[in-house]
Amino acid sequence: MTAPLLELQQVSRYFGALGAVNGVSLSVARHERRAVIGPNGAGKTTLFNLITGQLAPTGGAIVFDGRAITGLPPFRIARHGIARSFQRTNVFARLTVLENLRLAAAAGARGSWSVFGSVAKLVEPLARARQAGADVGLGERLDEPASRLSYGEQRQLEIGIALATRPRLILLDEPTAGMSPEETQRMTRLLARLPREVTLLIIEHDMDVVFSLADRITVLHGGLVLADGAPDAVRADPRVYDVYLGTDDA
Repeated sequence: MTAPLLELQQVSRYFGALGAVNGVSLSVARHERRAVIGPNGAGKTTLFNLITGQLAPTGGAIVFDGRAITGLPPFRIARHGIARSFQRTNVFARLTVLENLRLAAAAGARGSWSVFGSVAKLVEPLARARQAGADVGLGERLDEPASRLSYGEQRQLEIGIALATRPRLILLDEPTAGMSPEETQRMTRLLARLPREVTLLIIEHDMDVVFSLADRITVLHGGLVLADGAPDAVRADPRVYDVYLGTDDA
């Protein structure tokens, strides 16, 4: 049996006496599309912060591709092959789409490079940047400043930036938050087209997006795993309906 790409073993995080994450254990398979859902305050974003090193766990262990990454700083975790997008857009608005992607592609390259230097000196990262732009539907917008992109397109660019780092796992925190229905549909199609070589872990409130994309769903409630399984099983679980799917928070 193939070992999971990501494994959390009884991971907890306390802020004083408050337990934001309370002994969460879960395994994410290689090439999986996993959604993490739950009401506000369930511990979803805290869980992402623990995985990516923005926060250190109070207890438990995090293992990525067989290596313990518990408590490592974010830059070291990123070098292991984990990328992340946040709830708010996080791009360099004054740089072009291509320059944003090139910076990400060159981040792990050896040798010296300049943000404003000749792109010809970075042939491989440049090619990877162009490919990432095409993968997220921005291949025709590479020379435009990121500030000219719509909100939805800036979110697409964020995913392209993550892809340009050649990750094995991408964590997406509310990728469709604040989008119009049309933008949400475009983002859903984009995520569905991403290569299966990249494993996705997604926090998302839009249940249409979740059930369209997820191979498996983990439900958090009060910092605990309430349910975990295939979409149909989670949808049919009365506990999930009571605390999340049957409320206005969904």
